[in-house]
Amino acid sequence: MSELLDELLAKPVGPAVPARVTDPERDFTRQIEVKGDEADVTVRGESFEDNESAATAVLQGQGLDPSEWTVTGLRSSEWTMANGETGVSTRFTFARCVSVATVERPALDELLAAIKASPVIHPLDERDGEHTFIVALGDMQFGKLDGDGPAGTLQRTIECLDQAAELLALYRLRFDIGHVHVAWLGDHIEGFVSQGGANTWRTQLTLTEQIRLTRRVMLHALLLFAPLCERLTMAAVPGNHGEAVRLMGKGLTRYDDSHDTESLIAVKDASDLHPERFGHVEFYVPDTDELTVVVDCSGTVVAHAHGHQFRPGKHFEWWKGQAFGRSSAMHQADVLLAGHLHHEFVEADGPRTFIQVPSMESESTWWRHAKGAEGAPGLIVAVTSKGRVPVKEVVN
Repeated sequence: MSELLDELLAKPVGPAVPARVTDPERDFTRQIEVKGDEADVTVRGESFEDNESAATAVLQGQGLDPSEWTVTGLRSSEWTMANGETGVSTRFTFARCVSVATVERPALDELLAAIKASPVIHPLDERDGEHTFIVALGDMQFGKLDGDGPAGTLQRTIECLDQAAELLALYRLRFDIGHVHVAWLGDHIEGFVSQGGANTWRTQLTLTEQIRLTRRVMLHALLLFAPLCERLTMAAVPGNHGEAVRLMGKGLTRYDDSHDTESLIAVKDASDLHPERFGHVEFYVPDTDELTVVVDCSGTVVAHAHGHQFRPGKHFEWWKGQAFGRSSAMHQADVLLAGHLHHEFVEADGPRTFIQVPSMESESTWWRHAKGAEGAPGLIVAVTSKGRVPVKEVVN
């Protein structure tokens, strides 16, 4: 390059400044963002270990106790510090630990003892008749942290079942009821497969404990209603939370592979050991690779589905589609019982009736944050005969 060209391209470059001694308070940037029970902390330092300590210091600087927070995720990258050396920038995602005072893991023995503490209702002398008393419930989601937790859901379920048994005596003053039918409509456990496992942190009970509660609540219903009728039927269908196996959000096995139905099968196995006491009890779950089951209730064909097969408000469209298939028993159904959407909804279309039960859990905290709606838990009892459902009542 010629001297003339160098002269014309020359620029006033500033003098070199010697690197100063590293000052963490000036060179390490810190940023924190707290949203409820989550916090994002970004720090820069010479090493990841420095950043980990600095992130804890940032929490303390904001008046937060680091022992109440746990790291749930991080993202780390390199950056060039002022002295020209390579530093590390790390973003930590913290979640507030569950405090013992508010969400302490419930004592399972106490939960199970609550089931045994239920009063015994003595049978009536007249128990035959041409009507069926239906008890429909679902969406306990045992193990879930939301609302009043597993203990509250369990107590509510037992109390509602007991109230339903008391209502049976009252409705026998109006109807000749000889058949009691208990419909278990799915999502009785919270499980760990929903939302790709995102519900794990908010689930207090292990999977086996959730299943045990479900099984023993079903057993309680068996012991409660078996002495009260000439014929007792119990049916269960799979819910989305009760799916046994999922990978990457998708079910890997058959549609009937469900903890919701297997719990009732276990109760049936127990009742088979006492034919003299439970010989009048029948149990029903969907056939292999199926999601629905129908039961004849005093001339009324009652279909059961969890409700995750159809979109909200599209139950009759789904029902009509199912009824089009000759191999489906849905074309004979007079009543469709479903859960899943956690609120009471009853609608008739000609002679057919759709009954959606509320959840037994007190609330979905996510739904309350998103929509503002709180829960109205309970179960539904109904009286039916020959395709008609003259009585439908919420028990809460």
